[in-house]
Amino acid sequence: MKYFIYFLMLSAVGLMIFSGTLVNPDDLVGDKKSFTGVLGILVCLCIIVLLFILQLSRKLKQKYEE
Repeated sequence: MKYFIYFLMLSAVGLMIFSGTLVNPDDLVGDKKSFTGVLGILVCLCIIVLLFILQLSRKLKQKYEE
């Protein structure tokens, strides 16, 4: 499960980089492609934070079960 979480984090980073290529810095919310890129970046950041919390909670669970 640990490696699967790392794989999902890496995939989220890859999707964040891909979404970053769609962003037009001159018009962030007016252009549909740029808006989709910004939303994609925000979603990937949320996913990374949630996976980090999951990883920390699994470590704490393992620590207190011993």
